[in-house]
Parts: sequence; C-alpha cells; structure tokens
Amino acid sequence: QVQLVESGGGLVQEGGSLRLSCAASGRYASNYVIGWFRQAPGKEREFVTAIDLSGRNTRYADSVKGRFTLSRDIVRNTVSLQMNSLKPEDTAVYYCAAKFRGSEEYTAWGQGTQVTVSS
Repeated sequence: QVQLVESGGGLVQEGGSLRLSCAASGRYASNYVIGWFRQAPGKEREFVTAIDLSGRNTRYADSVKGRFTLSRDIVRNTVSLQMNSLKPEDTAVYYCAAKFRGSEEYTAWGQGTQVTVSS
C-alpha cells in the first residue's frame, strides 16, 4: 500500500496562488495514479485533477481547467498542484489520493490540507 503526505495550503486572497504537494512512499508508489480531491463545508467531496504514472497525462475538473496545473516528479514520487487565479469557491480541504494502475477506485488518501481563499 502507498502512503501519502500532503503539504502546502493556507490562506490566500482571491486571485492569488498556492502550491500543494503530495509525497508518495511505499514499495510500489510509482505504480499509482495520483489524484487530488476537495471537500468544501456542507458539500460532497469532488474530483479536482489526476496524473498518470508517466506524469505526461493529466485530467482536470472543468471548474479548475486553465487555473490549476498538476505535475509529477517520477524520481522523487511527488506530485505538485499549482493553483493560480484562486477563487473563494476553491475554498475546501484538499486531499491527495492514489489508485493502483488499472484500478477504478482510489484506495489511499492523505490527511487533507486546508485551502482558504478570501474575497
């Protein structure tokens, strides 16, 4: 099983930027697709973005396209989420998650990190 540790997050004004990182560890960490999800108060958790094993293919929710960029360092097994042009509606707890290659379900989750965007 892979272990995930998130870092980054915090408070930023509308239009600002933040960078989240997720470090994956474990014997087969490089065999996991890494994704980010978020959950705002009173709302269900939603998909934000994901990146494949090679780091070359990414997918984004429509709400963050053009503003968020996900990248992967294959050697260090870390994933970075650069969030630009942040909006108050981006405020949420952000979770890093992992699913084994070929699997549908994310089975490993980080502890979550708070992102707050003030207007």
